[in-house]
Amino acid sequence: MKKHFNLFLLTMLSLIGSLMGCNPQERSAEQSNSSSETVTILGTLTGNGEEKLMAAIAPFTERTGINVVYEGTDAFTTLVSVRVDSGDAPDIALFPQPGLLLDFARQGDLVPQSRSVLEPAYAPYWLDLTSVDGNLYGVWMRADVKSLVWYNPSEFEAAGYSVPTTWDELEALTEQMIADGNTPWCLGMESGTATGWVGTDWLEEILLRQAGPEVYDQWVANAIPFNDAAIVQALETFGTIVQDPNRVRGGTAAVISTPFGDSPAALFTTPPGCYLHRQASFIADFFPQGLEPGSTVDVFALPPIQPEQGNPVLVGGIVYAQFNDTPAATALMEYLATEEAHTLWAQEDYITPHEAVGLDAYPNMLTRNQAAVLKNADVIRFDGSDLMPGAIGTGTFWTGMVDYVGGTDAATVLTKIEDSWPDTEAQ
Repeated sequence: MKKHFNLFLLTMLSLIGSLMGCNPQERSAEQSNSSSETVTILGTLTGNGEEKLMAAIAPFTERTGINVVYEGTDAFTTLVSVRVDSGDAPDIALFPQPGLLLDFARQGDLVPQSRSVLEPAYAPYWLDLTSVDGNLYGVWMRADVKSLVWYNPSEFEAAGYSVPTTWDELEALTEQMIADGNTPWCLGMESGTATGWVGTDWLEEILLRQAGPEVYDQWVANAIPFNDAAIVQALETFGTIVQDPNRVRGGTAAVISTPFGDSPAALFTTPPGCYLHRQASFIADFFPQGLEPGSTVDVFALPPIQPEQGNPVLVGGIVYAQFNDTPAATALMEYLATEEAHTLWAQEDYITPHEAVGLDAYPNMLTRNQAAVLKNADVIRFDGSDLMPGAIGTGTFWTGMVDYVGGTDAATVLTKIEDSWPDTEAQ
């Protein structure tokens, strides 16, 4: 009897709160306490990443009393599908890319999110990435900025090098380094069964800068073939870097065999084994200890190639989606879209796409510089391989990049990938 009275009392308090003008997140949190006190999240973050996630969620639990149980796994793609198919879906899932999320949305497995909550928080492109039939399904947690070139400012200064702002300046800097007897680029593609993904990023970066976002979008959707002339040109431009032993540390054999996480280490040796490394923001997790932001490590944006294509930035990211339509899960999803939650993530060195979070939220100059690259972008596009069918994006595209670095010509590599595109996904 007492339990029913408490339930009635909580419901009445929630109703009174709504009449008094509480904000949507507070209303949902109060309502959730009347029906559920636990929300489950399944995601890919483990270890330090899980700790950062739960630290950002802690204020929500403190205010609402709703317990959040997180399960991190390195088999997310398989596990989330099995759980959904067996009727045991988590309340919320944290997806490493939007492709699988969209599959669940099209099947009717996900709960649409509030436009009034999401539209002020994210730029239209981020919303479009998780939109199906006019409904929004994703709350973005983090952006992985890929269009970054890492370097050692102290060594740059000692050698008399300047940060380039155009592709022509980057080319001139590369030639200057070679003339000085130095190796411009560190590049490693080895990543176990995922070997080759580093090469796909390079192709995407160059295509976006040469041909522009419209061609890029058509290519990702296979509205133009994988071996279109624009893609051949982009891959061959990558070839001028990766297949030139004067430009890349160790030549092509080292590119294929060096683990991607080990490849930037030569930036920080004395003397440097290389001076430039293009990689996403997460590569900092693999750097040696003791680096000083602004002194021994910093970043600049990979420069544009064609001025008319603006200043593009390639991104990855992780995004929440809701499976179970409970008041508690809805309350948490609304919290996850707040400036508060994203400011906490920014303070933990995560780059956030949230519109309200300024550069001053980041804890040091290095992270602020990465976030500034994203904020200053004229064009943002998500990693193309993550948006393609799995047989391509995590299959023949990866292996094709290894073949190309190994010496197979661009047209042959790209035609083989085009021929492997699943019929059901073709235009």
